[in-house]
Amino acid sequence: MTKKTYRRVMTVAGSDPSGGAGIQADIKTISACGCFATSAIVAVVDENTVGVTGVHPVPADFVVGQMHSILDDIGSDAVKIGMLHSSELIRAVRATLEEYPALTDIVLDPVMVATSGDPLLQADAVATLREVLIPRARVITPNIPEAELLLGRKIDKQDDLPQAAEELAALGASVFLKAGHLSDERLVDVFFNAESGTLTHLESARVSTVNTHGTGCTLSSALASFLALGNSLDDAARLAKDYIAAAIAAGAAYDIGHGHGPVHHFHNWWQ
Repeated sequence: MTKKTYRRVMTVAGSDPSGGAGIQADIKTISACGCFATSAIVAVVDENTVGVTGVHPVPADFVVGQMHSILDDIGSDAVKIGMLHSSELIRAVRATLEEYPALTDIVLDPVMVATSGDPLLQADAVATLREVLIPRARVITPNIPEAELLLGRKIDKQDDLPQAAEELAALGASVFLKAGHLSDERLVDVFFNAESGTLTHLESARVSTVNTHGTGCTLSSALASFLALGNSLDDAARLAKDYIAAAIAAGAAYDIGHGHGPVHHFHNWWQ
């Protein structure tokens, strides 16, 4: 009897013990989207819904070891990459990916700015991310503050997003630019497909909720999962948008923690 095979997604990111973001959110999302999740942990984070108390980085060579262990044994159909805290780690992850040239469905969430607006990476690491890792990704998923940091200019309104996404694509990847930081009644993200040169507007209702912890991690993991399942770039972007919109809407009904709670990753499975 021929056995079934999983569609596999590896996440390379930091942990979140509160379960709303990071590796924990990635694994939940990948599982909810129908794929098998593996992970390489880059940092152990002391965090809850209120904030981050501390970060304990994992040495770059140990991160590389985790990636080799996964890719040499289980393999992966797609990769989601979250916050990488140093230039050394960014270069190590890129070098490791180069050992697996067939692995092309790479989704990079360029986590560089905290919710407070404070930068999470020093200038040299931002430059390394831009020059070394983005060109290896198939899709990047910046929010507006991250896009501003990559472009070196402000993005003030909805009409600025298409041009900003196209400019970001010049760095070497397709761009899912998230509009959550704008105050418009409708939430309209844009997806610029660098492979076809086409732009798609992805609209959803804006939900009034404090439960938005981990939305970026969740979206990028969903996008990687839908690519792993064999969807086209445009379809994967639409499906990921639908997934995160529904997860935010369902999560708004819950009360968890004293700060920014999580979205409902398993909204399709239980309420």
